Amino acid sequence: MPIEFAEITQPDDTPRSTTRPRFGALDALGDWLAARQGATRATPPRRARIVVFAADHGIAARGVSARTPEETPALAAALEQGGTPLGVLADVSGTAIRVVDVGIDSAEAGEAGEFTVRRGSGAIDTEDALTGDEAERAVRAGARVADDEVDSGADLLVPAELGVGATTPASVLVAALTGTEPVAVVGRGSGIGGIGGIDDHAWMRKTRAVRDALRRARPVLTDPMDLLRTVGGADVAALAGFLAQAAVRRTPVLLDGLVVCAAALLAEELAPGARSWWAAAHLTTEPAHALALEHLDLEPVLDLGFAEGSGTGAAALLPLLTMAARLAE
Repeated sequence: MPIEFAEITQPDDTPRSTTRPRFGALDALGDWLAARQGATRATPPRRARIVVFAADHGIAARGVSARTPEETPALAAALEQGGTPLGVLADVSGTAIRVVDVGIDSAEAGEAGEFTVRRGSGAIDTEDALTGDEAERAVRAGARVADDEVDSGADLLVPAELGVGATTPASVLVAALTGTEPVAVVGRGSGIGGIGGIDDHAWMRKTRAVRDALRRARPVLTDPMDLLRTVGGADVAALAGFLAQAAVRRTPVLLDGLVVCAAALLAEELAPGARSWWAAAHLTTEPAHALALEHLDLEPVLDLGFAEGSGTGAAALLPLLTMAARLAE
């Protein structure tokens, strides 16, 4: 049956008290949180959760990434043990991380888990990323994970991605939904784990891949599920379901980098009004990220010059969010 999300309840964004000392962006952040808590003044989140959807993309075989899928299981294991930059930043704020395997493409990944849709996606320049059934399963999986977290007491959610090749489909989706040419959306990617971005040759390969995938995306532009099937991936689809359902559950979300924001574009299509429950944590150097945020009409709180997100920018904002809430008390 078609995927349908419940109607989104809009938060009351009436400006809060102006009598307290003004702290610029921190005041705005505190007001944003208070509105989503349905309160006059914000309170610090007591159980923020970082949820990482892990999957690989077949387009990586075209040489568009600085990594290979064989590295993903080790990165996922390191993240769960507090390693990787995201693990370090999450530890600073005392935020728990959950890694959800929806499509890791490696023999080292072990048996498929409860939310695993497939092992890697199709190479989107010549084939669909997912089948129609897989796209629906991924969106539903993301929504179920959101429900799990909210039912367990999460009062703030930070979605993130982990895997190889994700910025390529994300760039395609942003280009398709904003009417932007491939050369204007392609960045260097590969920011997680401290590894450098792609070189010029890989950038040209990535641009060609985005161009060819964009041609395949245009005929299905008006249908978000067809877009996810054609040029998305298990992680992007799961993130879209997660973001939409978090809004249905009236739970604030900090958006991170390009991949999450590309998924947010689709989530807003699936559940109109969902973006009112999101804040853009930061701006990366990926050109498609800025285009996605502009399309969502969201202003990033931070600009730390991160090459990509993978949850790091939103994790870096969490202590500031607590400060903003404490200043509002």
